[in-house]
Amino acid sequence: MIKKAIICAIMAFCGLTTTQAQKFALIDMDYVFKNIPAYERANEQLSQVSKKWQAEVDALTTEAQTMYKNYQNEVVFLSAEQKKARQDAIMEKEKQAAELKRQYFGPDGELFKKRTALMNPIQEEVYNAVKDVSELRGYQLVLDRASDTGIIFGSPKIDISDEVLRKLGYSY
Repeated sequence: MIKKAIICAIMAFCGLTTTQAQKFALIDMDYVFKNIPAYERANEQLSQVSKKWQAEVDALTTEAQTMYKNYQNEVVFLSAEQKKARQDAIMEKEKQAAELKRQYFGPDGELFKKRTALMNPIQEEVYNAVKDVSELRGYQLVLDRASDTGIIFGSPKIDISDEVLRKLGYSY
């Protein structure tokens, strides 16, 4: 009797899930972003500022390394006070380099803030376009084929990447 009830429950559940056909779509977010000029300009800006800031950090690090090499070459000629002063100066320079690196590249650093300021508006615009296309076409789920390695095959018929770009004003 219990076995019969379980079988009936499973069949009823299967019947319910198959009667409501789900509509899915795929999008290639890498493709979408690569075809948005503002996104590419923002990436280039981030790359340039990152290189500039890294050069500043590298300059301080190199300066600390040079100070240390000079110290090693002259250590036998220095008094105890001079040794201590040089060691303190080297450690201060290394500390400055580490602090600058944290300030620029840390979790809440300048690069993160700049990336957020530049990318969030573009990402929000793309999200809204995906949402609009999904609501218009009745999709319950949109998967990103660029970031989901679990997708082995996706029919081009359900890829909405070009449609999203058209919605954003880019004709592809």
